[in-house]
Amino acid sequence: MFPLTEENKHVAQLLFSTGSCPRCIFRFCGVDLHAPYKLSYKELLYELQKFLETEKGELILEVPNPPPKKIRLQELEDRINNLSQNGEGRVSSTEDGNIASKTSNLNVCNVCLGILQEFCEKEFIKKVCQKVEASGFEFTNLVFSVSFPPQLSVREHAAWLLVKQEMGKQNLSLGRNDIVQLKEAYKWITHPLFSEELGVPVDGKSLFEVSVVFAHPETVEDCHFLRAICPDCFKPAKNKQSVFTRMAVVKALNKIKEEDFLKQFPCPPNSPKTVCTVLEIECAHGAVFVAGRYNKYSRNLPQTPWIIDGERKLESSVEELISDHLLTVFKAESFNFSSSGREDVDVRTLGNARMLTPSTRFCFTAGCVLPGRPFAIELVNPHRVHFTSQEIKELQQKINKSSNKIQVRDLQLVTREAIGHMKEGEEEKTKTYSALIWTDKAIQKKDIEFLNDIKDLKIDQKTPLRVLHRRPLAVRARIIHSMETRYVDEHHFRLYLKTQAGTYIKEFVHGDFGRTKPNIGSLMDVTADILELDVEVNHFIVEMPVCTLNSKVCFFGIKSNSTTHLKRCSKMVRIL
Repeated sequence: MFPLTEENKHVAQLLFSTGSCPRCIFRFCGVDLHAPYKLSYKELLYELQKFLETEKGELILEVPNPPPKKIRLQELEDRINNLSQNGEGRVSSTEDGNIASKTSNLNVCNVCLGILQEFCEKEFIKKVCQKVEASGFEFTNLVFSVSFPPQLSVREHAAWLLVKQEMGKQNLSLGRNDIVQLKEAYKWITHPLFSEELGVPVDGKSLFEVSVVFAHPETVEDCHFLRAICPDCFKPAKNKQSVFTRMAVVKALNKIKEEDFLKQFPCPPNSPKTVCTVLEIECAHGAVFVAGRYNKYSRNLPQTPWIIDGERKLESSVEELISDHLLTVFKAESFNFSSSGREDVDVRTLGNARMLTPSTRFCFTAGCVLPGRPFAIELVNPHRVHFTSQEIKELQQKINKSSNKIQVRDLQLVTREAIGHMKEGEEEKTKTYSALIWTDKAIQKKDIEFLNDIKDLKIDQKTPLRVLHRRPLAVRARIIHSMETRYVDEHHFRLYLKTQAGTYIKEFVHGDFGRTKPNIGSLMDVTADILELDVEVNHFIVEMPVCTLNSKVCFFGIKSNSTTHLKRCSKMVRIL
């Protein structure tokens, strides 16, 4: 059923006579039903012709400056017939694969510049879908976004003022919000066509985005007069090629007085000779996140690439040994690596603390004890995103077989929200270390036993000299919760420490020229140094409201096949 009524006839006649397309006429008449917009352009033009024709078979178009004679039906039919001529070739693919619009006999709309004409038809949507399918992305739904030339806002404003003036003569009003937005109408038409062609739903929350950018070089100067009237709206910004952005133009249109606008821009807008062009069609997938835990067994391996003044110091890193495999499998463009803390290049991360027993290595009511340092990797613009738990397991095995310097466990896909929990409560975490200590003076077993009785020792650490180039100078209070010693020989003993996260262990041992007080050297009245350091266990508290993971053990160590899995993941989980 045709959506316009007799009340709309005067506005429809005015807009059609000045060069507006049927769909733009619908918009200015406030038609918010989706179905009429979805008809083909040829059908819409024919239905509009029938609606506007007089009883004598003539189409009367009342305009401020009417043409010398009436436009007859035969002339209108000629316009309709022109649409079908060469219709198959209006939108085509150029040699380099870009979508272009060939010259056609279409009368280009003076408001939408062809957006609601050529670029709503199935032929154009098919060309876009061919680009999507050729992109190689894996997706089960999509979000479709469009970018229109900013001058469309100027032309729509001019058309609105024209209609507003005419309706005012009839004591009627038309607000800006009464007009259906161009982008809304475009999506009403194109979303079903995309779903039909690609076989997936269009979902505003999808991580896979298809974007189309339109331009119209012929009318690019339509916006320029606004800068002279509203200069404060057009300020240069970084990463913007032009000051005439859509937001800037809309802001200026909201500020400019109607009489000033009418002096500078024609109402109705002039009819263009060409339709819009498609600058680019891009496909992109939102980031996916992979998390797990790693153990580092090398004392010659940094966590991240070690580069100083452009020179690489070591050939590899924990980050690269893990991420290189993920980049390949997920077909991602880049990655961002993060972890719960970091260890020095000469420090191992073992996770096999001597205090652990077989019964405490797995989940229990209070929480979990797991070996390894938690890490997460953000994979940017991945082309492959769907993996079975078996495929993730095989990927973990591939990483572990590629190097004897690290081992990864509990590898799995996680949400962005879960990554945030890994970083929460950094100051409240505790860590267990194992250190081999050297002393300049000969010692006996009895000389180190007093360290076992020290609990919750408060120390002050001024930023260590070795990290002063990248950390601000400050004095940080830290707590050594407990220590346990094991005598080795008269110049060596092993020290097991449980400390507050963020404690500089090396400096706590040798004192860093008095910058850490007290320290092992001052407590024992010796010169002490650290020969080896291992991270044994990370202890931290996390809160995970929802656990939606696909491996047998979730990121925080709770077995996903446990009957209490969801209940326990929704509570505070203490990793001892």
